[in-house]
Amino acid sequence: MNYLVSRFWAEDSGAVTVDWVILAAGVIGLALASMGVVIDGTEDLTGDVEATLSSPMISTAF
Repeated sequence: MNYLVSRFWAEDSGAVTVDWVILAAGVIGLALASMGVVIDGTEDLTGDVEATLSSPMISTAF
């Protein structure tokens, strides 16, 4: 029994997969957090562009 337990603890073939899963979860979390920050500025900019384009300002002089 001790042999099986020591062999189990010495096995590390799946360790890289666990590392990549943790790294991928971190990247996804950072992407979602930055998206939450950027979307507010994007909505403000969209409102400004819409207000500018809907104003009836036509200039014929160059």
